[in-house]
Amino acid sequence: MVDGHDPVQARDDGTRDLYDVTAWEVRSPLDGIAVTLYRVLRVTGKWLLVLASVGILLWLASRTDLSRVTNPVVAGFTLLSILPALALVVFVWRSDVTSAEPISLLAATFALGTLFAGFAALVNSALGGVFGLVPVVGTIWFFYLVVGPVEETVKWLAVRIYAYRSSRFDAVIDGAVYGAVAGLGFATIENALYITDAVGTPVIGNVLGAGGGVTPLRAIAGPGHVIYSAFAGYYLGLAKFNRDRAGPIVIKGLLIAALIHATYNTLTFVPQVAAAVLGVPTFVALLGFVVLYDGFFGYFLYRKLARYRATYRAFYADRAEPTPTTERTEFED
Repeated sequence: MVDGHDPVQARDDGTRDLYDVTAWEVRSPLDGIAVTLYRVLRVTGKWLLVLASVGILLWLASRTDLSRVTNPVVAGFTLLSILPALALVVFVWRSDVTSAEPISLLAATFALGTLFAGFAALVNSALGGVFGLVPVVGTIWFFYLVVGPVEETVKWLAVRIYAYRSSRFDAVIDGAVYGAVAGLGFATIENALYITDAVGTPVIGNVLGAGGGVTPLRAIAGPGHVIYSAFAGYYLGLAKFNRDRAGPIVIKGLLIAALIHATYNTLTFVPQVAAAVLGVPTFVALLGFVVLYDGFFGYFLYRKLARYRATYRAFYADRAEPTPTTERTEFED
């Protein structure tokens, strides 16, 4: 950070278009929607955060423990299930050309991502049955109105309440890094829940059979969480350095993440139908779908990160990196 500016902003001479790099303005219908939604949520945001915190506490108090995850085999399956997501996090982390993020902030963000997953589970469980009363379209509404928005919001909170407030969060691209880490934390606890639920009993045969059966399915689901929250995190970073438009920028990032997430959930029936029609194993069809879907949006994330890197290098070629300084923004209340 240089005098309260992102490193790219500090070298900007006004000749480049920095929209969605380090600057933002209302250019698209989605931008306009973000501004309107922010004005509505601005009044209720703090109260919603308080209620969310209470909900998390109540959910954790009543939650069945995950004692089965202490089984070495189950723990091993859980670790295997997050390897693809971890690899994607490493890629995003290495894309940050500004400075290395401290392990303490990364670890805290990961921990908060696992913790806040409980709130999402509570809301999903409470509202899933209600939407399920409406055949077919009820499930789609559930994905777009509950699952996508709630899960992406709690992952965003995992970044917002701690790492975002640190002076080491000193560049727009840092938001993508912390967002990806929050997504990894969320995916880890979610995978652990699926695997331990599948195991059911500590009988070694069931541990190996059920645990080994569900692990590949969870492994291909994890990278999506990283991609979605990396988008939301990037826009949180953009918001930090555009204080006058911070709220709408954050809403835009959450809308993007929630829409991609909900659409993924909605389209998961496609590989099942394809498997039946083509006569291939369901897992093979699902893997092909995930590779195409995550690859498509992962490419857009890559382009966004690459554009930031290219702009940063253009401004800082043959120059020493700036010394970070601390400045709180209006969005850090």
